Amino acid sequence: MDELDLSLVGALQRDPRAPWSALAGPLGVDPATLSRRWSRLSSSGEAWVTCYPGGAADGGPASAMVEVECAASRAAEVAGVLAGDPQAATVEVLAGWADLLLTVFAPDLRGLTRYVEQRVARVPGVLRTRTDPLLHVVREGSRWRLGTLDAEQRQAIGERSPSGRGTARDRPRDRELMLALGEDGRMPHAELSERTGIPVTTVRRRLAELLDSGRAVLRCDASARLTGWPETALLRLDVPAEELEETAHGLALLPQARLCALTAGPANLLLVVVARRLLDLPRIEALASRGRPRARMVDRQLTLRTVKLMGRLLDDRGLARTRVPMDPWAAPPT
Repeated sequence: MDELDLSLVGALQRDPRAPWSALAGPLGVDPATLSRRWSRLSSSGEAWVTCYPGGAADGGPASAMVEVECAASRAAEVAGVLAGDPQAATVEVLAGWADLLLTVFAPDLRGLTRYVEQRVARVPGVLRTRTDPLLHVVREGSRWRLGTLDAEQRQAIGERSPSGRGTARDRPRDRELMLALGEDGRMPHAELSERTGIPVTTVRRRLAELLDSGRAVLRCDASARLTGWPETALLRLDVPAEELEETAHGLALLPQARLCALTAGPANLLLVVVARRLLDLPRIEALASRGRPRARMVDRQLTLRTVKLMGRLLDDRGLARTRVPMDPWAAPPT
């Protein structure tokens, strides 16, 4: 990716559905150039915009990080099977006692438990699993930034974030809208209307409500290797209950923090960080521990390969090659 590609991805991280005309000025090129660039990036699998349901706190589904231990030499096979499940949004190959890490969505905690016990645990080659339900996500992947824009560009583009004004109530056609946007988060309103059969005025209004309430999340992702952030690690911390909220919000501000969540697992805080080099990870861990003497590092695991990222199946270069719709409400495979 060249500098304009990286700036374009950085801009779409801030506002995934921004019109090209709104981004042209801050990025210093004409709208047609941005349109052509994005068409190339998205068609090649280098970058994409997706959509998925917001967290349980916003009226969305339950979520968890599920570690999977596999029989010898079976991890790739198991990862391939589970990557085909709509409930497994992300599938990563790990270095550590667990071979795989799944990010799982289900309608509720009961459905999440059922998926892990009746689907994941029964896949041939799976030896055992460990589930960490996410109680509250302080920062999630859609809020992470490449850092490719200067202050003037950031101010001009602004940032789309939930306002809290939209309704969080379920509507019968919300699932159809989110599934269509999961394919292409920049799909025009007219095409969304054609795909779902919902009148375009209703599509426009309801999409605004879903995004404002946090019930739907738009996210721009790109190949980690091409954007210069190829390394990912999962850190688990145990923090005294009276310091947990403050610690979580502090860690969420780290520029390397891609996910920060309170969990119900053996450790009560989970932090996913990204780095440009493996050698940077100890320094990031030191930053996470600085000024927090009572926060104990329980576990750390390195991602060796990302098989699936929020519904996109990736090749070895991190390019999106195909898509498995993220659908927490789908019937689990048998």
